Amino acid sequence: MKINANQLPSHLQKNLAHCYLVTGDEHLLVSEALDTIREAARLHGFTSRELHVAAQGFDWAQLRDSSANLSLFAEKRIVELRLPTGKPGRSGSQVIVDLVERTDADLMLIVSSAKLDRSGQSSKWVKSIEAKGVHSQVWPIGVRELPGWIAGRMRQAGLQPDRDAVLLIADRVEGNLLAAGQEIEKLRLILGEGKVSADDVSTAVANSSRYDVFKLVDAALGGDAKRALRILSGLRAEGVEPVIVIWALTRELRTLARLTDTVARGMDLASGMQKTGVWRNRQTLVRSCVSRHKHGDFHHLLKTASHADQAAKGQSRADPWQLSTDIVLGMSTR
Repeated sequence: MKINANQLPSHLQKNLAHCYLVTGDEHLLVSEALDTIREAARLHGFTSRELHVAAQGFDWAQLRDSSANLSLFAEKRIVELRLPTGKPGRSGSQVIVDLVERTDADLMLIVSSAKLDRSGQSSKWVKSIEAKGVHSQVWPIGVRELPGWIAGRMRQAGLQPDRDAVLLIADRVEGNLLAAGQEIEKLRLILGEGKVSADDVSTAVANSSRYDVFKLVDAALGGDAKRALRILSGLRAEGVEPVIVIWALTRELRTLARLTDTVARGMDLASGMQKTGVWRNRQTLVRSCVSRHKHGDFHHLLKTASHADQAAKGQSRADPWQLSTDIVLGMSTR
């Protein structure tokens, strides 16, 4: 059976399937869908969970052997498999199919994956899960839907935002739901429950003593490597998802790369910043960063950011925090 993610809570209230597949590229929504399934499973007595991440070099035999031994234990157990690429390969696909066949009242399988392409959706392992369980697809929140999603999220947190407050947050996060969730949680901690205006949002952001990704980017742009690394360390210590950090750095690097390309074609930097939509109050920082680098530097850093994004999503064994450090130093110095 295939259902959309917004149908998942009502489905789980009625029954609990033996296996679930959650797919999509919205990390926050996929994570929350998985949390919803796990909580429903816990209420049905599934007290133990075994997690496997099928990164490069993953030993599928280990998963097969581990799941085959589950019958030795009395408690109900969840086997959870994360597929960062959505492509388990021939051997992995067969292991998943075999595991789906073994699921029962005491063994649940939960698989999560990036968005599947057409061939992935028609693969044998996906069809086996759909035949015995549920495939929940998580769709991205579009630009037009984002303000409504933010407003609903804020109300769930006990906040009562006005329209301008919602639009300010939407503009600040530029479609990144993880960043939006972080901003909303920060507002709840700083302001408490109740009405929230755009001025409240601006003041809370300005007065927040917590580290955030936007301060990190500004420190790197301004060439303050020591402060940027301190903020990066603080973000990691606070448990901020590395994908948020990498998203913010990548967004800025794309702007910087476009700017240097524009300047290389003969346009002056001021006109280039206006063309690329750099806010006036940030133009000094951007100018400072561009002046320290030569054409091509930001494209090189974008490649590092791509590697970091893959690492953060479990698609490689590299350390996303170390790669983020390399990017921050690359932006701050030169």
